[in-house]
Amino acid sequence: MIGAGVVGLSVAWLLSQHGHRVQLIDPALAHGQSSEAGSSAALGLLMAEIFRRSSGRGWRLRQQSLALWRQWREQLSERGHHIPWRPGLLQLACNEQEWQAQARLAEQRQRQGLPLRLLNRAELQALSPALPADAAGALFSPNDAQIDPQPAMQALLDDGRNHGLITQAAAVLQLERGNQGADQRWIIHTEAGSCRSHWLVIAAGLASPALLEPLGHRRPQSPVLGQALELQLPAGCNAETWPGSASWNGFNLVPRPGGRLWLGATVEPGLTQGSPEALAELRHLGGAAPDWLRQAEPLRHWQGLRARPDERPAPLLELLEPGLVLTSGHYRNGVLLAPASAAWVLEQLQSPGPLPAL
Repeated sequence: MIGAGVVGLSVAWLLSQHGHRVQLIDPALAHGQSSEAGSSAALGLLMAEIFRRSSGRGWRLRQQSLALWRQWREQLSERGHHIPWRPGLLQLACNEQEWQAQARLAEQRQRQGLPLRLLNRAELQALSPALPADAAGALFSPNDAQIDPQPAMQALLDDGRNHGLITQAAAVLQLERGNQGADQRWIIHTEAGSCRSHWLVIAAGLASPALLEPLGHRRPQSPVLGQALELQLPAGCNAETWPGSASWNGFNLVPRPGGRLWLGATVEPGLTQGSPEALAELRHLGGAAPDWLRQAEPLRHWQGLRARPDERPAPLLELLEPGLVLTSGHYRNGVLLAPASAAWVLEQLQSPGPLPAL
């Protein structure tokens, strides 16, 4: 298994829970995620029930993932792994037209038995600290949530190792087809040596295309950079009093303990370094930032590169050939869709015969 971002860790963990012998390969296992990893930009928002569509693959994956994250978090908690979880998402309407669209979605979700509800302008203005004054209203989803990506990834890694997950901190240099006999279908050449496997799962984000092309599989993906900030709010400001994390015109505001706030993330296609202009736009919410947010003190700035498929919808979940599985290109929904992606990979590997090595 190649790739130890949030998707790769989810896959490796779930497979190890079901008795598969898994070896997870990624140089980040030695020093953590780099700024080139999509997981580095993630704020962990789980936008499932508030998703605008009500059918199709995207809808199904989101609902499955939200349910699985709840199950996984409870299971990991019972084993001593704490994963911070903040329930509730508040999607702000930037104008009257968006507010009307939210009203229609709320009505539709209520017919589905899902508890989305509208907040009018007066209800928003009653919240403290104040949200953007231009908001025409908001749609609130109590079942959606925000999960802290880094503790979640560490919990999956630690618990996976406790259940037999083997990890190798090395870069993969080349993939080679081996003999078609048992456990020898694929040869993985790394900087630390070579290993063989009957199944190979690639969850390497932007590194995936270069690994696949020599095998005859073209799956191009483009980097979309995202910048994020952690802010210390002015004295007396505590965004944890909001009913949940908030989203305004594509920017996300995530309350943090100690009067802090995560603010992110930008969408900057084709860049490897974030632009100051995009960061300023984020910092001021496109000119809609309330005074308390403008006065907040920046504590930390980080970025990551999300992998967006060029020719196919995100994410890429494909059985490319016998024993070769691709799960990549999750773009801005890696954390959200990681559990459903892992469940899909597990389905590909399930068979009535003996459990294969991975």
